[in-house]
Amino acid sequence: MNSYRVAVVWRGDRETRQAATPQNNRYHRIFEELAALGITAEPAVFDEEFAAEVREQLLKADAVLVWVDPLSRGRTRAVLDPLLREVAGRGSWVSAHPDVILKMGTKEVLYRTRALGWGTDTRRYRTAAQFAAEFPALLASGGPRVLKQNRGNDGQGVWKVEPAGKPDTVRVLEALRGSIPEELPLSQFIARCEAYFTDGGLIIDQPFQPRLPEGMIRCYMGVDKVVGFGHQLIKALIEPPPEGPDSPAAQPGPRIMYSPDAEPFQLLRAKVEEEWVPQMMQLLDIEAGLMPIIWDADFLYGPRTEAGGDSYVLCEINVSSVFAIPDQAPAAIARLALDRLRSHPSNRN
Repeated sequence: MNSYRVAVVWRGDRETRQAATPQNNRYHRIFEELAALGITAEPAVFDEEFAAEVREQLLKADAVLVWVDPLSRGRTRAVLDPLLREVAGRGSWVSAHPDVILKMGTKEVLYRTRALGWGTDTRRYRTAAQFAAEFPALLASGGPRVLKQNRGNDGQGVWKVEPAGKPDTVRVLEALRGSIPEELPLSQFIARCEAYFTDGGLIIDQPFQPRLPEGMIRCYMGVDKVVGFGHQLIKALIEPPPEGPDSPAAQPGPRIMYSPDAEPFQLLRAKVEEEWVPQMMQLLDIEAGLMPIIWDADFLYGPRTEAGGDSYVLCEINVSSVFAIPDQAPAAIARLALDRLRSHPSNRN
């Protein structure tokens, strides 16, 4: 039996931290699977208010598994990420390491990997001036575009933009749940997006995928292998019904979970495991030992192939906080964690 100690981090208040046990949170299956392999796992609820206290806890752990969104109720990871870098620098293994998140867990990965088989006509705007100079002509030359701020979650800062049929006017719809379409001058919308460029931010621009109503396929990944799939009929960026954005018809469908061997997704699985993820790792210079234990890649259906089959377009990679997960994933996370702990330099004999 090993004596590894793992801290499981998620965001919460002081009361949540004091009351947290391995059994009373949504990660309880992960705690159970870690315990089954002889790994001692403990909750490490985080908030900026008591970050120093969490730091002392994490410095005593052999590994840290983190589930904290990049944006949550006005909070960012500006305090957490330096803390995790310090913990990793002192010898603990952290998943996902903040530097790895910056490589593969922001929207910029869509631009950097645009030449892979999952790519599409993706543009990147580094400054507000570049965005104002280049986006209007691109929008006028083709169909609707989807703009995405570099870091965010839950549809924050993700917009469908299309000409409104009037000069210099656009129709926009944010992916945030409850949003409604809005028509406004293009210049006003461009000004609205200037906030996305603060603190080194940027905007990623992709063509809108017409097959969006067919749903999104989420590939749940354990390091570089698929550990499950989720398929969901989403309503983000689709015009809400006349009864309004809060009506039942405007709500996304449930995400149906599937095993990694589910027949409908085997073509996508082969592409992801054998081609796209290895290519991404090489392109982004990510070693296998630094890949996150759990992450996901969201795909939309792209244009039909000449033979009538499906193609796939990468919509987003989620690394910071991947949950809910398929039933098979907690056991895979635990096995991968044990393998990583055994191979980590600080634990080698």
